[in-house]
Parts: sequence; structure tokens; C-alpha cells
Amino acid sequence: MFTLHALFVIIVLFFVITALIKDRMRPGLILFSGAVVFMCAGILSPKELLEGFANKGMITVAMLFLVSEGVRRSGLLEALLRRLLPHQQGAGERQVQARMLPVIAFISAFLNNTPVVVIFAPMIKRWAEKYGVAATKLLIPLSYATILGGVCTLIGTSTNLVVHGMVIDAGYGGFSMFELGKVGIIIAAAGLLYIWAFSSKLLPAARNDRNEETQPSELGRGLHRIEVVLGARFPAINRRVIDFDFKRKYGADILELKRGGVTMIMHDMRRERFHEGDTLVLLADNDFMQNWGDSSFFLMVSNGKEADYKMPRWKCWLSVLLLFLMIVGATVGELPAVRQAAPRMHLDMFFFVSVVTVIMAWLNIFPARKYTKFISWDILITIASAFAISRAMQNSGMADLVAQFAVGLSHSCSPVVLLAVVFVITNVFTELMTNNAAAALAFPLSLSIAQHMDVSPIPFFVTICMAASASFSTPIGYQTNLIVQGVGNYRFADFVRIGLPLNIISLIITVLVVPLLWPF
Repeated sequence: MFTLHALFVIIVLFFVITALIKDRMRPGLILFSGAVVFMCAGILSPKELLEGFANKGMITVAMLFLVSEGVRRSGLLEALLRRLLPHQQGAGERQVQARMLPVIAFISAFLNNTPVVVIFAPMIKRWAEKYGVAATKLLIPLSYATILGGVCTLIGTSTNLVVHGMVIDAGYGGFSMFELGKVGIIIAAAGLLYIWAFSSKLLPAARNDRNEETQPSELGRGLHRIEVVLGARFPAINRRVIDFDFKRKYGADILELKRGGVTMIMHDMRRERFHEGDTLVLLADNDFMQNWGDSSFFLMVSNGKEADYKMPRWKCWLSVLLLFLMIVGATVGELPAVRQAAPRMHLDMFFFVSVVTVIMAWLNIFPARKYTKFISWDILITIASAFAISRAMQNSGMADLVAQFAVGLSHSCSPVVLLAVVFVITNVFTELMTNNAAAALAFPLSLSIAQHMDVSPIPFFVTICMAASASFSTPIGYQTNLIVQGVGNYRFADFVRIGLPLNIISLIITVLVVPLLWPF
């Protein structure tokens, strides 16, 4: 039944979605603002608003950032990529992709995607320049491989943990560590095969970097080029270049600004505004890397050299061993026999990631005094606020209203049709804003649709996980796409050309496979 509360929620969500698409503020603050409005309207209680901040899924995501940082600092990922990349002239893009993309997807199934791309993107670009291969043929595939790997496990992407937490809150059992991999691995395999077969034709040839053509006279005086990708916390976001004294703040001169495949040198860009994902080419000394290499202001900082974290060898291997034990422990802990043997301990992912994080902190595998730098707080606020937004959609009756409308339109259709509709809606949202916000909006709608059709909601929940991560058609939907866009000088159309077929592949596989593995 249509109510004023439902109408109010629809109106507020319209403004929230518009603000997310227009990037008025960071997604976390936009969603939190919407949740506060719902609290003021009496649709949410203060307790319901704050429940997301105490959710195990959200805290698990926070600690996984720290675990990923510990593994990143080991240097083992760089060593692995050096072994994967050929060291002779004449290696083609397909040969390189066949060697590295499956391994990268496997790594991303257990580590946060962003540090994987931050480590590998500069290395792949340097290798491509050295051996005469177009880096543009490799960097988008790198980002896509991390996304495809992330859908294969519960911890592969924060979205899976968000949906997992919502499933538990709704009174269902949640997902096991590898349950989503039943369909995720199929999507990943098909996606990697598509990239290997068609990326050479669909991706552009190498685009010349204007900075490579103009050698500044300052080189050789202790200064060198450094490439940075601006993050959301960079203090001059949306400010004009001319109004921000970058030299005084960071001790470096801006040579170029790269955005959307367009490179601007200093006299062209002074009236441009800084945006998240912009790539800056700087002229700086060695102190820049030491002072700002770990800064949360930049998504990536590269000086064209291999990273050297000077971690003792035993700590390097221990970080990987702890990651392995965390995965095995969380998997074994879900077995019925283990649950019966230790009913009070709840040996789930939250338990083991907490233990591993504390061990890494006390052994200083990641810099414990700087641990707050390595956590993406906006993602955590987005997740927590997403729980509140989802609850408001249910409390107001808005989710039921939309579900009734959808079921009425497809009364003579099978649930598979609505499964496809849920995928498309979630996927469009994730391409235009963020994956976690898309999952939050789709979850209550899917739950209500399943209840009105009197079918199991689990297939819809799995579909949300797949659709929210399938961000291939735009550079703005996923942070890894933003990073490689600047590093590879890609244009927006490059992502559409190669990414849209990959979205369609994900849709077809999900709609065909999910009902077979999770019956309605």
C-alpha cells in the first residue's frame, strides 16, 4: 500500500542517487546524510542508524585493509610479477596476459583489489616500455582481472561482505568463504578468456606521453619524474590548479595532468580543477617518495623504480603464511563439526581476520603507528550507512511497493526474468556510483520481490554480489579502473568498448547458472 513514508523515501533516494552520480561529496557522506534525513523523519531510529557501524562485515572490511597492507609491504607480490613477465624481446600482449592475468585474479580473490593494482600497474608500464609492448593492452586487463578475481570468494571484495552482512541481518545463513565462487569462478574464467581473445583488437595502441618527448633541464640535479594518482582525500579536490600551491605543500612541480586520455602540460591546465583519479606527473626529489609514498591523499605513487620496504625476510613469508592460515581457518571454521565442537567461539572470517590483524600489528608487519592511513574510511562509512538506507527502505514499505509493482508487471514470467532485472538495475547503479551503494539499494528490493513471489531470496542475493562487482563499462564505478585510466592514458570510450560485452557476459552467466546452483 502506498504511504507518505514510502513516497518520502523515494524522493530522498532520488536526491541521494543524483548526488552520487554527480559526485557532489564522497559516497559515504552522501549515504550518511540520507540516513540522517530518514532518522529525522522517524523512519529510522537512532539505534537502526548506528547498527551498520557495529556490523561484523564492516569491521571485517576494515581489518582486511590492514592485512592487505601487510602482504603488500612484504614485496613478494612484486617478486611474483617479475617472474611472470617475460624478459626477452618479442613477447606479445596475449602471451603476457596468459601468464599474468589468471595469477592476478587468484591473488585478488584474497586481497583487496586496490593495492594489487597499485603495485602491478607501474611495474607493467615499465616492463611494456622496456620491451616495446603497448601498456594500453595490459592495464585495463589488469584492473578487470582483479575485479573478476574478487567475485570468487567472500573476502574478494567489500561488496560480498556487505551483502553477506545484510543476508545475516535478514535472518538467513549468509555465505561461506567459497560459496560465491560456484558462479564467480565461471564468470572469472569466461571474462579472462574474453579479455585474452579480444583485448588486442578492442583496446587502443600505445598513446605517447608528452612528458617523454620533453626532457626538462632540471633532470640530473637530483630531481626525477614521479607519477601520482589523486585519491578522494587529496585536499585540493575540485579546486583549480592555479589556486593550490602544490610546490609549497608537497615540494614538487606539476609537469602534466592526465585525465580521460588527455594530457595537459602546466600552461594548459592552470584553470583546470583537480578531480579524484587524475594522474599528475611531477618533478620531485627523493624526499617526496619518503614523505608521501604512503599518504592516503594519493591512490598510487610511482617513481619508476622498484619498491623497497626493507622488511626482514622472515616477516615477508610470515605475512603470506598468516593470510593463508586466515583463509583456511575461516573455511574450516564454517564446517558443521567445528561449529558443534566450539559453539561459543564463532570461528568465522571476523574471528580469524581479527587475530591476524593483531599479530601483524604487534610484529610491525604493517606500520602499526600509521595504521589509520591504510584504511579507507569512506568505504566503511558507505557500508555502515548502506545498512541504514536498506533498513529505511524496508521500514517505510517502499521496498514492498516496488516489489509489488515489479511482480505485477511480470506476473506471468518466471523468477529468472526478475533475476535479470535485479542484475541490470544493480549493475547500472554500480557503474554510475559505487558498488556498495548499489548493493544497498538493490538488497531490500530483491528481498521483497522474493517474498512476494514466495521463492527463496538467496539467488537474488548472489546476483547482487555478481552485478555490483561487474563494473567494467566506466572508469568511475571501481577504484582500480580510475587508477589504470590515468596510468594508461585511457579515454572513457575505451572502457565502454571492451567493458560492455564483459557486463553482458556476466549477466548471461549469472542468470543461467545461479538458479541451477541456488534453486528458487
